[in-house]
Amino acid sequence: MPTNKNAQLRYQILDNCFKNFNRKYTFEDLMEIVGDKLYDLLGTRVNTRQLRVDIENMRNRPYNAPTKAYLSGDGKKRYYRYEDPEYSIFNNPLSPEELTSLRSTIEMLGKYRGIPSNAWLEEVISKLECRFDVKPNSDSVVEFEQNEQLKGLEFLSDLIDATVNQLPILMTYRSYKGTELAALIHPYYLKQFNNRWFLFGLEVNKQYGNQITNRALDRIVRFEVKTDVAFVPNESVDFKQYFKDIVGVTIPDDHLTAEKVVLKFDEKRFPYVVSKPIHHTQEIIDEGEHTLSITVRSNKELEAQIFSYGPQVEVLEPERLRRRIAEKIEEARKKYSSVKIGCTEER
Repeated sequence: MPTNKNAQLRYQILDNCFKNFNRKYTFEDLMEIVGDKLYDLLGTRVNTRQLRVDIENMRNRPYNAPTKAYLSGDGKKRYYRYEDPEYSIFNNPLSPEELTSLRSTIEMLGKYRGIPSNAWLEEVISKLECRFDVKPNSDSVVEFEQNEQLKGLEFLSDLIDATVNQLPILMTYRSYKGTELAALIHPYYLKQFNNRWFLFGLEVNKQYGNQITNRALDRIVRFEVKTDVAFVPNESVDFKQYFKDIVGVTIPDDHLTAEKVVLKFDEKRFPYVVSKPIHHTQEIIDEGEHTLSITVRSNKELEAQIFSYGPQVEVLEPERLRRRIAEKIEEARKKYSSVKIGCTEER
């Protein structure tokens, strides 16, 4: 559908005619009115074919205008008006361009339909579709990476509610050792990283003192909202800044300040890392040498990211991180020491 200023002006003129129930506008009347208005404002006119296309366009999305041709009293001519006297295409607060963007957004959100934890999203999408009469295309052209079998997703909606409504929760979660533990948490923030969800909040601990912790949703066994416990508001952590100097979600206790990490990549991997930065602080040091830097606090997620590049990366700085990566590589080498390479056997 054309959405230029000329077309929008024609739609506006037609809209004024269709919602005027004090007069019966025939097609010839519409041609004259639209033509005169265009000539006065733009010095142009409209032809018969264009006007018929405009009327048809208004009947289609995104307007879905209830325009109808009625037979006049003499039975010879037809006049045009809306079936609903209260209707106007300008009742909708969104422009055609905005509706197109909204349709694309709904299409993307629709990828997450059917996941048990996303019942709330289903309701939001349905309301958007109903309110703006916007439906996604039947053929999807966008796909997101998602793990529908990931444990804990069923808790996401209720945890969002508890966080938004500032409700403490008593959580039972399973440690990596398999032990079930209970904790009273005042939820503050939810974050997704590497296809996993994490809850951040103030954990009440009589033995070690209250502290900000994060719990992976796939480790949660169950939880319940504690309406008899006063919520402790977040007055210490700005979560917009909380993750600024780390990769992932783990805040390292042993590195309180960010440090410069220098990485050297091979020729093939370097362009990929440049196009998809490891961290927002990433800067190219020497393009010819394929070196770049990031300024972060080292944690296990950073180490995992480095290992994901395999032999295509070398840590140059800091020495502590370089040594730690080297130690882990040596541990891995020992596990594969019996693997035959070519005609020789590593020992």
